[in-house]
Amino acid sequence: MSPSVATAAGWIREGGVVALTGAGISVDSGIPDFRSSGGLWERYEPSRYATIEAFREDPDRVWRMLREMGELIAAAKPNAGHRALAALESRGLLGAVITQNVDDLHQAAGSRRVIEFHGNALDVRCARCGERPASPPLPDGVRAPRCTCGGVLRPMVVFFGEPIPPGAFLEASEAAQRSRTMLVVGTSATVAPASLLPMLAKTSGARLIEVNLEETGLSRIADLALVGRSATDVLPAIVGALG
Repeated sequence: MSPSVATAAGWIREGGVVALTGAGISVDSGIPDFRSSGGLWERYEPSRYATIEAFREDPDRVWRMLREMGELIAAAKPNAGHRALAALESRGLLGAVITQNVDDLHQAAGSRRVIEFHGNALDVRCARCGERPASPPLPDGVRAPRCTCGGVLRPMVVFFGEPIPPGAFLEASEAAQRSRTMLVVGTSATVAPASLLPMLAKTSGARLIEVNLEETGLSRIADLALVGRSATDVLPAIVGALG
């Protein structure tokens, strides 16, 4: 066991842990970071496919991107990193997972308290009447799926240009402030308002543990930076070190 993993396990053993996760935790589940080489944003310009204005202007075009995103998510399964966080919660050590991901993999792994900062791509609602169909029609890649009222269905995700749901932001902020240790996993935490959460936790007295393949701006202020190893490697090692 590496000294850094032992240190992380010692802090986590004290409880009061909150995790903030980003795209990096789901890469080993087969969902590439949208911003990475080969990611969705390389093929779909965000300003044309991922803004609320683009959706209102041409939902059929935006649903072409959403269909590909949905296929990636539907094929993905939780990995060892997701399962490790669920294990920490089941042991009473982790109080919440705040995720910037929309893939539902934390819930699939068994995490119960998941604060979805950017929504969930598996849920849809009608942009006209607000109905949330239990079995929405599958997108065909040509036309946006429609509600029985004739309105366009949209995924329950936050498009660029939309605010974070106030309830999610409030719940995440309160969890960060109450935490004793914040695990920041697979995210550079540079995009506001998610970027505010690690600093909110730290100024409230929490320790910051960063788990990422690469150094980020957060590495400088983290109390412990576990950089260069994937979440599927580090998080199970931490759980194993707890005994």
